[in-house]
Amino acid sequence: MKKILLILSACAIAISSLAQQNLSTGWKEKLPVVIAPKFKKDTTNIVKFGAVVDGHTLNTKSIAAAIDAQTKKGGGVVFIPAGLWLTGPIVLKSNINLHLATGATLLFTKDFDQYPLVAANWEGLPQMRNQSPISATGATNIAITGKGIVDGNGDAWRMVKKDKLNETQWKKLVASGGILSDDKKTWYPSEQSLKGAKMPANPGQIMAGRDAAYYEGIKDFFRPNMVLLTNCKYILLEGVTFQNSAAWCLHPLMSEHLTVRNITVKNPWYAQNGDGIDVESCKNVLIENSIFDVGDDALCMKSGRDAEGRKRAMPTENVIIRGCTVYASHGGFVIGSEMSGGARNIYVSNCTFIGTDIGLRFKTTRGRGGVVENIFIKDIYMKDIPGEAILFDMYYAAKDPIPLAGEKRELPKVEFKPVDETTPVFKNFHISNVYCNGAEKGIFIRGLPEMHIKDIFLENMVLQAHKGIDVQEASNISFKNIKIISEETNPVIDVVHSDKIVFDNITYKEGTKLLFRINGERSNNITIKNTDASKAKEKITYELGATEKSLTNK
Repeated sequence: MKKILLILSACAIAISSLAQQNLSTGWKEKLPVVIAPKFKKDTTNIVKFGAVVDGHTLNTKSIAAAIDAQTKKGGGVVFIPAGLWLTGPIVLKSNINLHLATGATLLFTKDFDQYPLVAANWEGLPQMRNQSPISATGATNIAITGKGIVDGNGDAWRMVKKDKLNETQWKKLVASGGILSDDKKTWYPSEQSLKGAKMPANPGQIMAGRDAAYYEGIKDFFRPNMVLLTNCKYILLEGVTFQNSAAWCLHPLMSEHLTVRNITVKNPWYAQNGDGIDVESCKNVLIENSIFDVGDDALCMKSGRDAEGRKRAMPTENVIIRGCTVYASHGGFVIGSEMSGGARNIYVSNCTFIGTDIGLRFKTTRGRGGVVENIFIKDIYMKDIPGEAILFDMYYAAKDPIPLAGEKRELPKVEFKPVDETTPVFKNFHISNVYCNGAEKGIFIRGLPEMHIKDIFLENMVLQAHKGIDVQEASNISFKNIKIISEETNPVIDVVHSDKIVFDNITYKEGTKLLFRINGERSNNITIKNTDASKAKEKITYELGATEKSLTNK
């Protein structure tokens, strides 16, 4: 009887703990369940298979042999001890935990010949690529764990723009070899790489008329993603530092039950396509307590591109991201632009973005299609954001979010187009408790004339920025308890061709020139309430066809 009582007591404690955990999240919705893999304790050391720790000897065969041997025993740990281990591509197999000891660096060779061309996927399209340094396809129960470093030697692969380096760095890079573009503004590691760059978009796309000789002729251009996990299930990435990838660093693709915990992802800030993690068409994902300092988007959700993504029809869904810190990147938490299969049921909380070009970045463009919905974000802390703290943009143009010095960009042409399967949709976002100390603009929302960004709920924010809030082509947007401290105050809030917009308890800097500007004859049903306009020299103006009838409540 005493034993039964002890068991019941333990169960009660466990249930109480789970209930407290659910309460502490503050989400009204039930969070997804993510199942982590489990492994046998049996361990195989790569040294037993002839691996040499000198940073010079290629250990590809030794590591593969260790993985094969452990697989034959039913799985377990393949151990990488402390040291500098040079290798070519590694293929993980089911039930294998690749474990890097403290002091271990797994360094991938600069010898491009070690990476065969394989049919893969790049930016949402089936394309030929060089084999990824670490990959797995159709594997179950796999992991990369420990305290070591995985280094993709990406400097050997990537092109570099002159504007992103200082004069000394540029001269050193040019002197190292490689070849310059015709305008002398971009460095390429080889003639093959430059040749590929000169070709029309997506030269690696798998299509009729392109034979093996074609792809081999521009092989160096096909930079591999460093860790590519395709159609895998029960994945764990924990503790390891992943750095210096040739293209995207971590790329789980069409996989389930991914746990990412306590990792660090590092790429040079200028690394083209140097994304941190791109979760593409995956479901049941947990990313927590990790650090990203990269050259492109950091925490990025994708689901395929255009017709291929819609055909795949696999949204990224049921994702939890919490406790992460992002430094250099194009965006802290990002959805898109390749989101043609959709994204839904994503929960982001307690994240810090320091120096990211954009904080929360949601991007798409005509032709993508796909529906992004049910996105819940709270407790986000930002500092020194060169662009927007929060951005929704349906005119993504595949350019860096912050223009380079002297670069001129034109505004997109505003025109109505038919709504069909290629029209993207952003709806049902709930974002709260966002605090930003320094940004170019607080909030920017720009939909399409034929498809507004809609059902966005923004609440409890303090945003210090050069410019305030800009809303274009949007419907049913709620701003509640927003304090916007902007340097430019003419106006603080700009609304263009938008409807069903509610501003509830908006506070701003005293002495503001103009609080609201309403633009366009399609702007209507705009509500302003619980907002003291007495600190502004002028409360509201109407331009470009907007009138006082645009407001439902003053």
